[in-house]
Amino acid sequence: MSIPAEFWLHHAVFYTLLFIIHYINGLLVIQCDFKVNYTRKINHFAFFFLPSLLSSLIEYKYSAATFFMDMICAFIFLTFFIAPLRNRFKPLLVMFRSFDRPEDRPMTLIWLYTQFIASYLVLIPLLAYFQSHNMLPLIMIIIIANGVGDGLAEPVGITFGKRKYTTYALFTKKRYVRSYAGSACVFVTTVIAILIFHQYFNSIQFIVALLSVPILITLAEAYSPHTWDSPFIYAVGGISLIGIFSI
Repeated sequence: MSIPAEFWLHHAVFYTLLFIIHYINGLLVIQCDFKVNYTRKINHFAFFFLPSLLSSLIEYKYSAATFFMDMICAFIFLTFFIAPLRNRFKPLLVMFRSFDRPEDRPMTLIWLYTQFIASYLVLIPLLAYFQSHNMLPLIMIIIIANGVGDGLAEPVGITFGKRKYTTYALFTKKRYVRSYAGSACVFVTTVIAILIFHQYFNSIQFIVALLSVPILITLAEAYSPHTWDSPFIYAVGGISLIGIFSI
């Protein structure tokens, strides 16, 4: 299946803007002592919202081919920040500083790469299942929970989260801190997402979804490894929605 020219134009604009946002955020970290925890989430929201905003200006037809190319483009984007490239080209090093949390070093890119791969390994079968069972719009519930809820969790937790708990991370014995305020963001966002898509549930399914899915997704985020929230949120949220629609 061919990929339309609009796709390439859309992605050229998107990644140009993404590089600019990363660069500005990197300068904020380096020159203004801005917390990387905040700039990292600005990057996160840019990655999440910009494609939808650009699609209203540069529209293209979604297909399996464009979805696959989306994955390739994201993988290439991350590869720009490997040590041999960023140490040779200063702008890349500046951009890298916008998401390189000191506590994550030297695992920053390893965790991002592995989370990226794991997320798609979970999302692809979920997308196939939801589409084959006429549930595709509901995939947005878990995407919003991850993109918005988890995106807000860290900055809200840093600013307002006085009560903390710890979690582990892959490939290290070091413990990392999360907050109850941050986890509450995930819970509230999931509730709102379910309310937005309420028309796709019958009455019993809607009540069960409200009572179970926000709690399950919040627990998935809370107990997932550090920086590895996405695949756990997608898996637990997707499976719980499948279970509810099997009622």
